[in-house]
Amino acid sequence: MPNKIAVSGLKPSGELHVGNYLGTLKQAADLQKRNYKRFYFIADYHSLTQKYDPVEKRREIFRMAVDTLAAGIDPKKSTIFIQSHVSAHSDLTWILNTITSMGELSRMIEYKEKVNDGHVPNAGLFDYPVLMAADILIYGADVVPIGEDQRQHLELTRTIARAFNSRFGRTFKEPRGLYTETPRIMSLNDPRKKMSKSIPGGCLFLSDTPKAIRDKVMRAQTDSNKKIGYDPKKRPGVSNLIDIYSAFSGVSTSGAVRKFEDKGYAEFKKELGDLIVESLEKIQEKRIKLLRDKAKVMKILDSGAEAARPIAEKKLNEVKRRIGLI
Repeated sequence: MPNKIAVSGLKPSGELHVGNYLGTLKQAADLQKRNYKRFYFIADYHSLTQKYDPVEKRREIFRMAVDTLAAGIDPKKSTIFIQSHVSAHSDLTWILNTITSMGELSRMIEYKEKVNDGHVPNAGLFDYPVLMAADILIYGADVVPIGEDQRQHLELTRTIARAFNSRFGRTFKEPRGLYTETPRIMSLNDPRKKMSKSIPGGCLFLSDTPKAIRDKVMRAQTDSNKKIGYDPKKRPGVSNLIDIYSAFSGVSTSGAVRKFEDKGYAEFKKELGDLIVESLEKIQEKRIKLLRDKAKVMKILDSGAEAARPIAEKKLNEVKRRIGLI
């Protein structure tokens, strides 16, 4: 029997790329080999904090579910569902809002970054971390598979759990982060920025054809140095490619440098492109099949929500008793 619980949300916001896969999906799939009870949800509420088209939003939610399943999340091993289909998430968020200070939320770096990037500073964007805390705490998570950029949000979740427990009695666990070993994957044509769909030329999408993947890798920015080396600060372009090679091959970054130290960029890029194509081949094949069978995908999500709902409602009712609502 699993003795620990893992919870992770996957936000539907356009085409998924290699950075998303290596940073979240691959780790989530690998976690199925370990002794955890797993809850993975499509974080559709989280995706509403910026302007969107409702028709396209439905497509994004479906495609995220398809990519999650294609990447190896097995509904026989993990509970997979859509966040908004379990209303206890938003119910708990309101309760947690009442014990979360504005000061704590105003210190969230991601909020400031998104506003600076042009996002409308709406209340949902500001309150995003409390919904994230509710997502995690409602299932009694022991661990949360996340990237380094979510560390501050997880710390706030732990702070909220402590504050609630201190005021109303022991109710929530304080989850810890299960951080991916893969560094943040950067854009191929601008390694100062993270890989993003907003820079499509430097982004390797999971849906890219083998030719598109190889072409993008061959055009990737490196530097004028004749030898391949790893120094993310001084040589960000080639270091980013080495990070990608390491993540897909399982070879350490130092091992990758040793392997290619006497070879040129062209040979290294060719082998990297081939490695990515080969690594994504089964995922892409499964993805195509799932895109053609929406009924199957939705049945998996509905079954997951049915399994998650009583667990979430049980915790929500415990919270309501603690605060005097029932």
